[in-house]
Amino acid sequence: MKRIQKYLINNLSSLFTSIFTPLFFIASVIFLIKLATFTAVIKLTVWDMTKLYLFVLPEIFFYTLAIAFFVATTLSLYKLSNDNEAVVLFSLGIRPILIIKTLLKPAFALLAVLFLTFLVLVPHTSVISKNFLLYKKGEAKFNLSASEFGNSFGDWLLYLGEENVDGSFGEVFLFNKKKEEEILISAKRAEIMNDSGILRLKLSDGEGYSYSIENFSQINFETMFINDMMRVNLRKYETPIEYWQSEIRAKKKKQAMITNTLISLFPVLSLFLALSIGVVQVRHQKSYVYLYLFIAIVIFYGATLMLQKMFGYYTIPIVALSWLAVTYFIYRKTIVNKF
Repeated sequence: MKRIQKYLINNLSSLFTSIFTPLFFIASVIFLIKLATFTAVIKLTVWDMTKLYLFVLPEIFFYTLAIAFFVATTLSLYKLSNDNEAVVLFSLGIRPILIIKTLLKPAFALLAVLFLTFLVLVPHTSVISKNFLLYKKGEAKFNLSASEFGNSFGDWLLYLGEENVDGSFGEVFLFNKKKEEEILISAKRAEIMNDSGILRLKLSDGEGYSYSIENFSQINFETMFINDMMRVNLRKYETPIEYWQSEIRAKKKKQAMITNTLISLFPVLSLFLALSIGVVQVRHQKSYVYLYLFIAIVIFYGATLMLQKMFGYYTIPIVALSWLAVTYFIYRKTIVNKF
């Protein structure tokens, strides 16, 4: 009996790997295309793109693991049917329920991984990813360049001359107009430094003028620093419980909780259906295994997304119990009555 169970698990493992790998790469490409759209707004290096990709890895794993397991389970059973091994197993007195019990172990292991991923890892990485993008967007305001139209540097209007080979600029002018005073600064050279969110403008060999209705003053300097703090409202994150209980984006979190809970349960809930689709009598009936797989995934995900608008959190028990009841009924009709 243990050899049969081991044989079933080995078949499932080999097929799971071959199905999960292309699904993972397809999902990765989709997410990378989505990430590439950020480059239209902010400047991202290859390393920045790599970081963002690493941040979304838990989401990619989450959405591909559930589908890959269901498809691999069904196709591994279909392979046994094609090789007439399923018929031999049933002829030896192996009951279909033994196959279900054998597949329950990896299904529950996957269930634990999926719950851990979306309840703990995804909140953590999503907050890090959003904060990283907010930081880069704020940093994008510091992308100053030589331009005849000038730049904005905090409260200052800034004109930069030609850029030198070392990254510095020549012939720099800054102007700041306040209610009672106007300030004009000119320098022969300027360097832009970004130190952990503090933009520092280093001016060399320049003059500064301050004038108002009553006073006019002038200073000469060799070196002057002008700082501008990067104003970015980063999101706080401490624990997964606080993340899910927070009122920030509560509606989207509610939808994510319902959808992801059902996706996590999908491998366990669909074992009866996997057996019903995968185990066929090849000589006496045509197999539409791929069509049935597609229809099953579409129905489950469609019901998950549509019903939650009407039933809220009650969607979880409604979809889970209904799916389990319907698939068990199909299992009784197609498998138990025949084998």
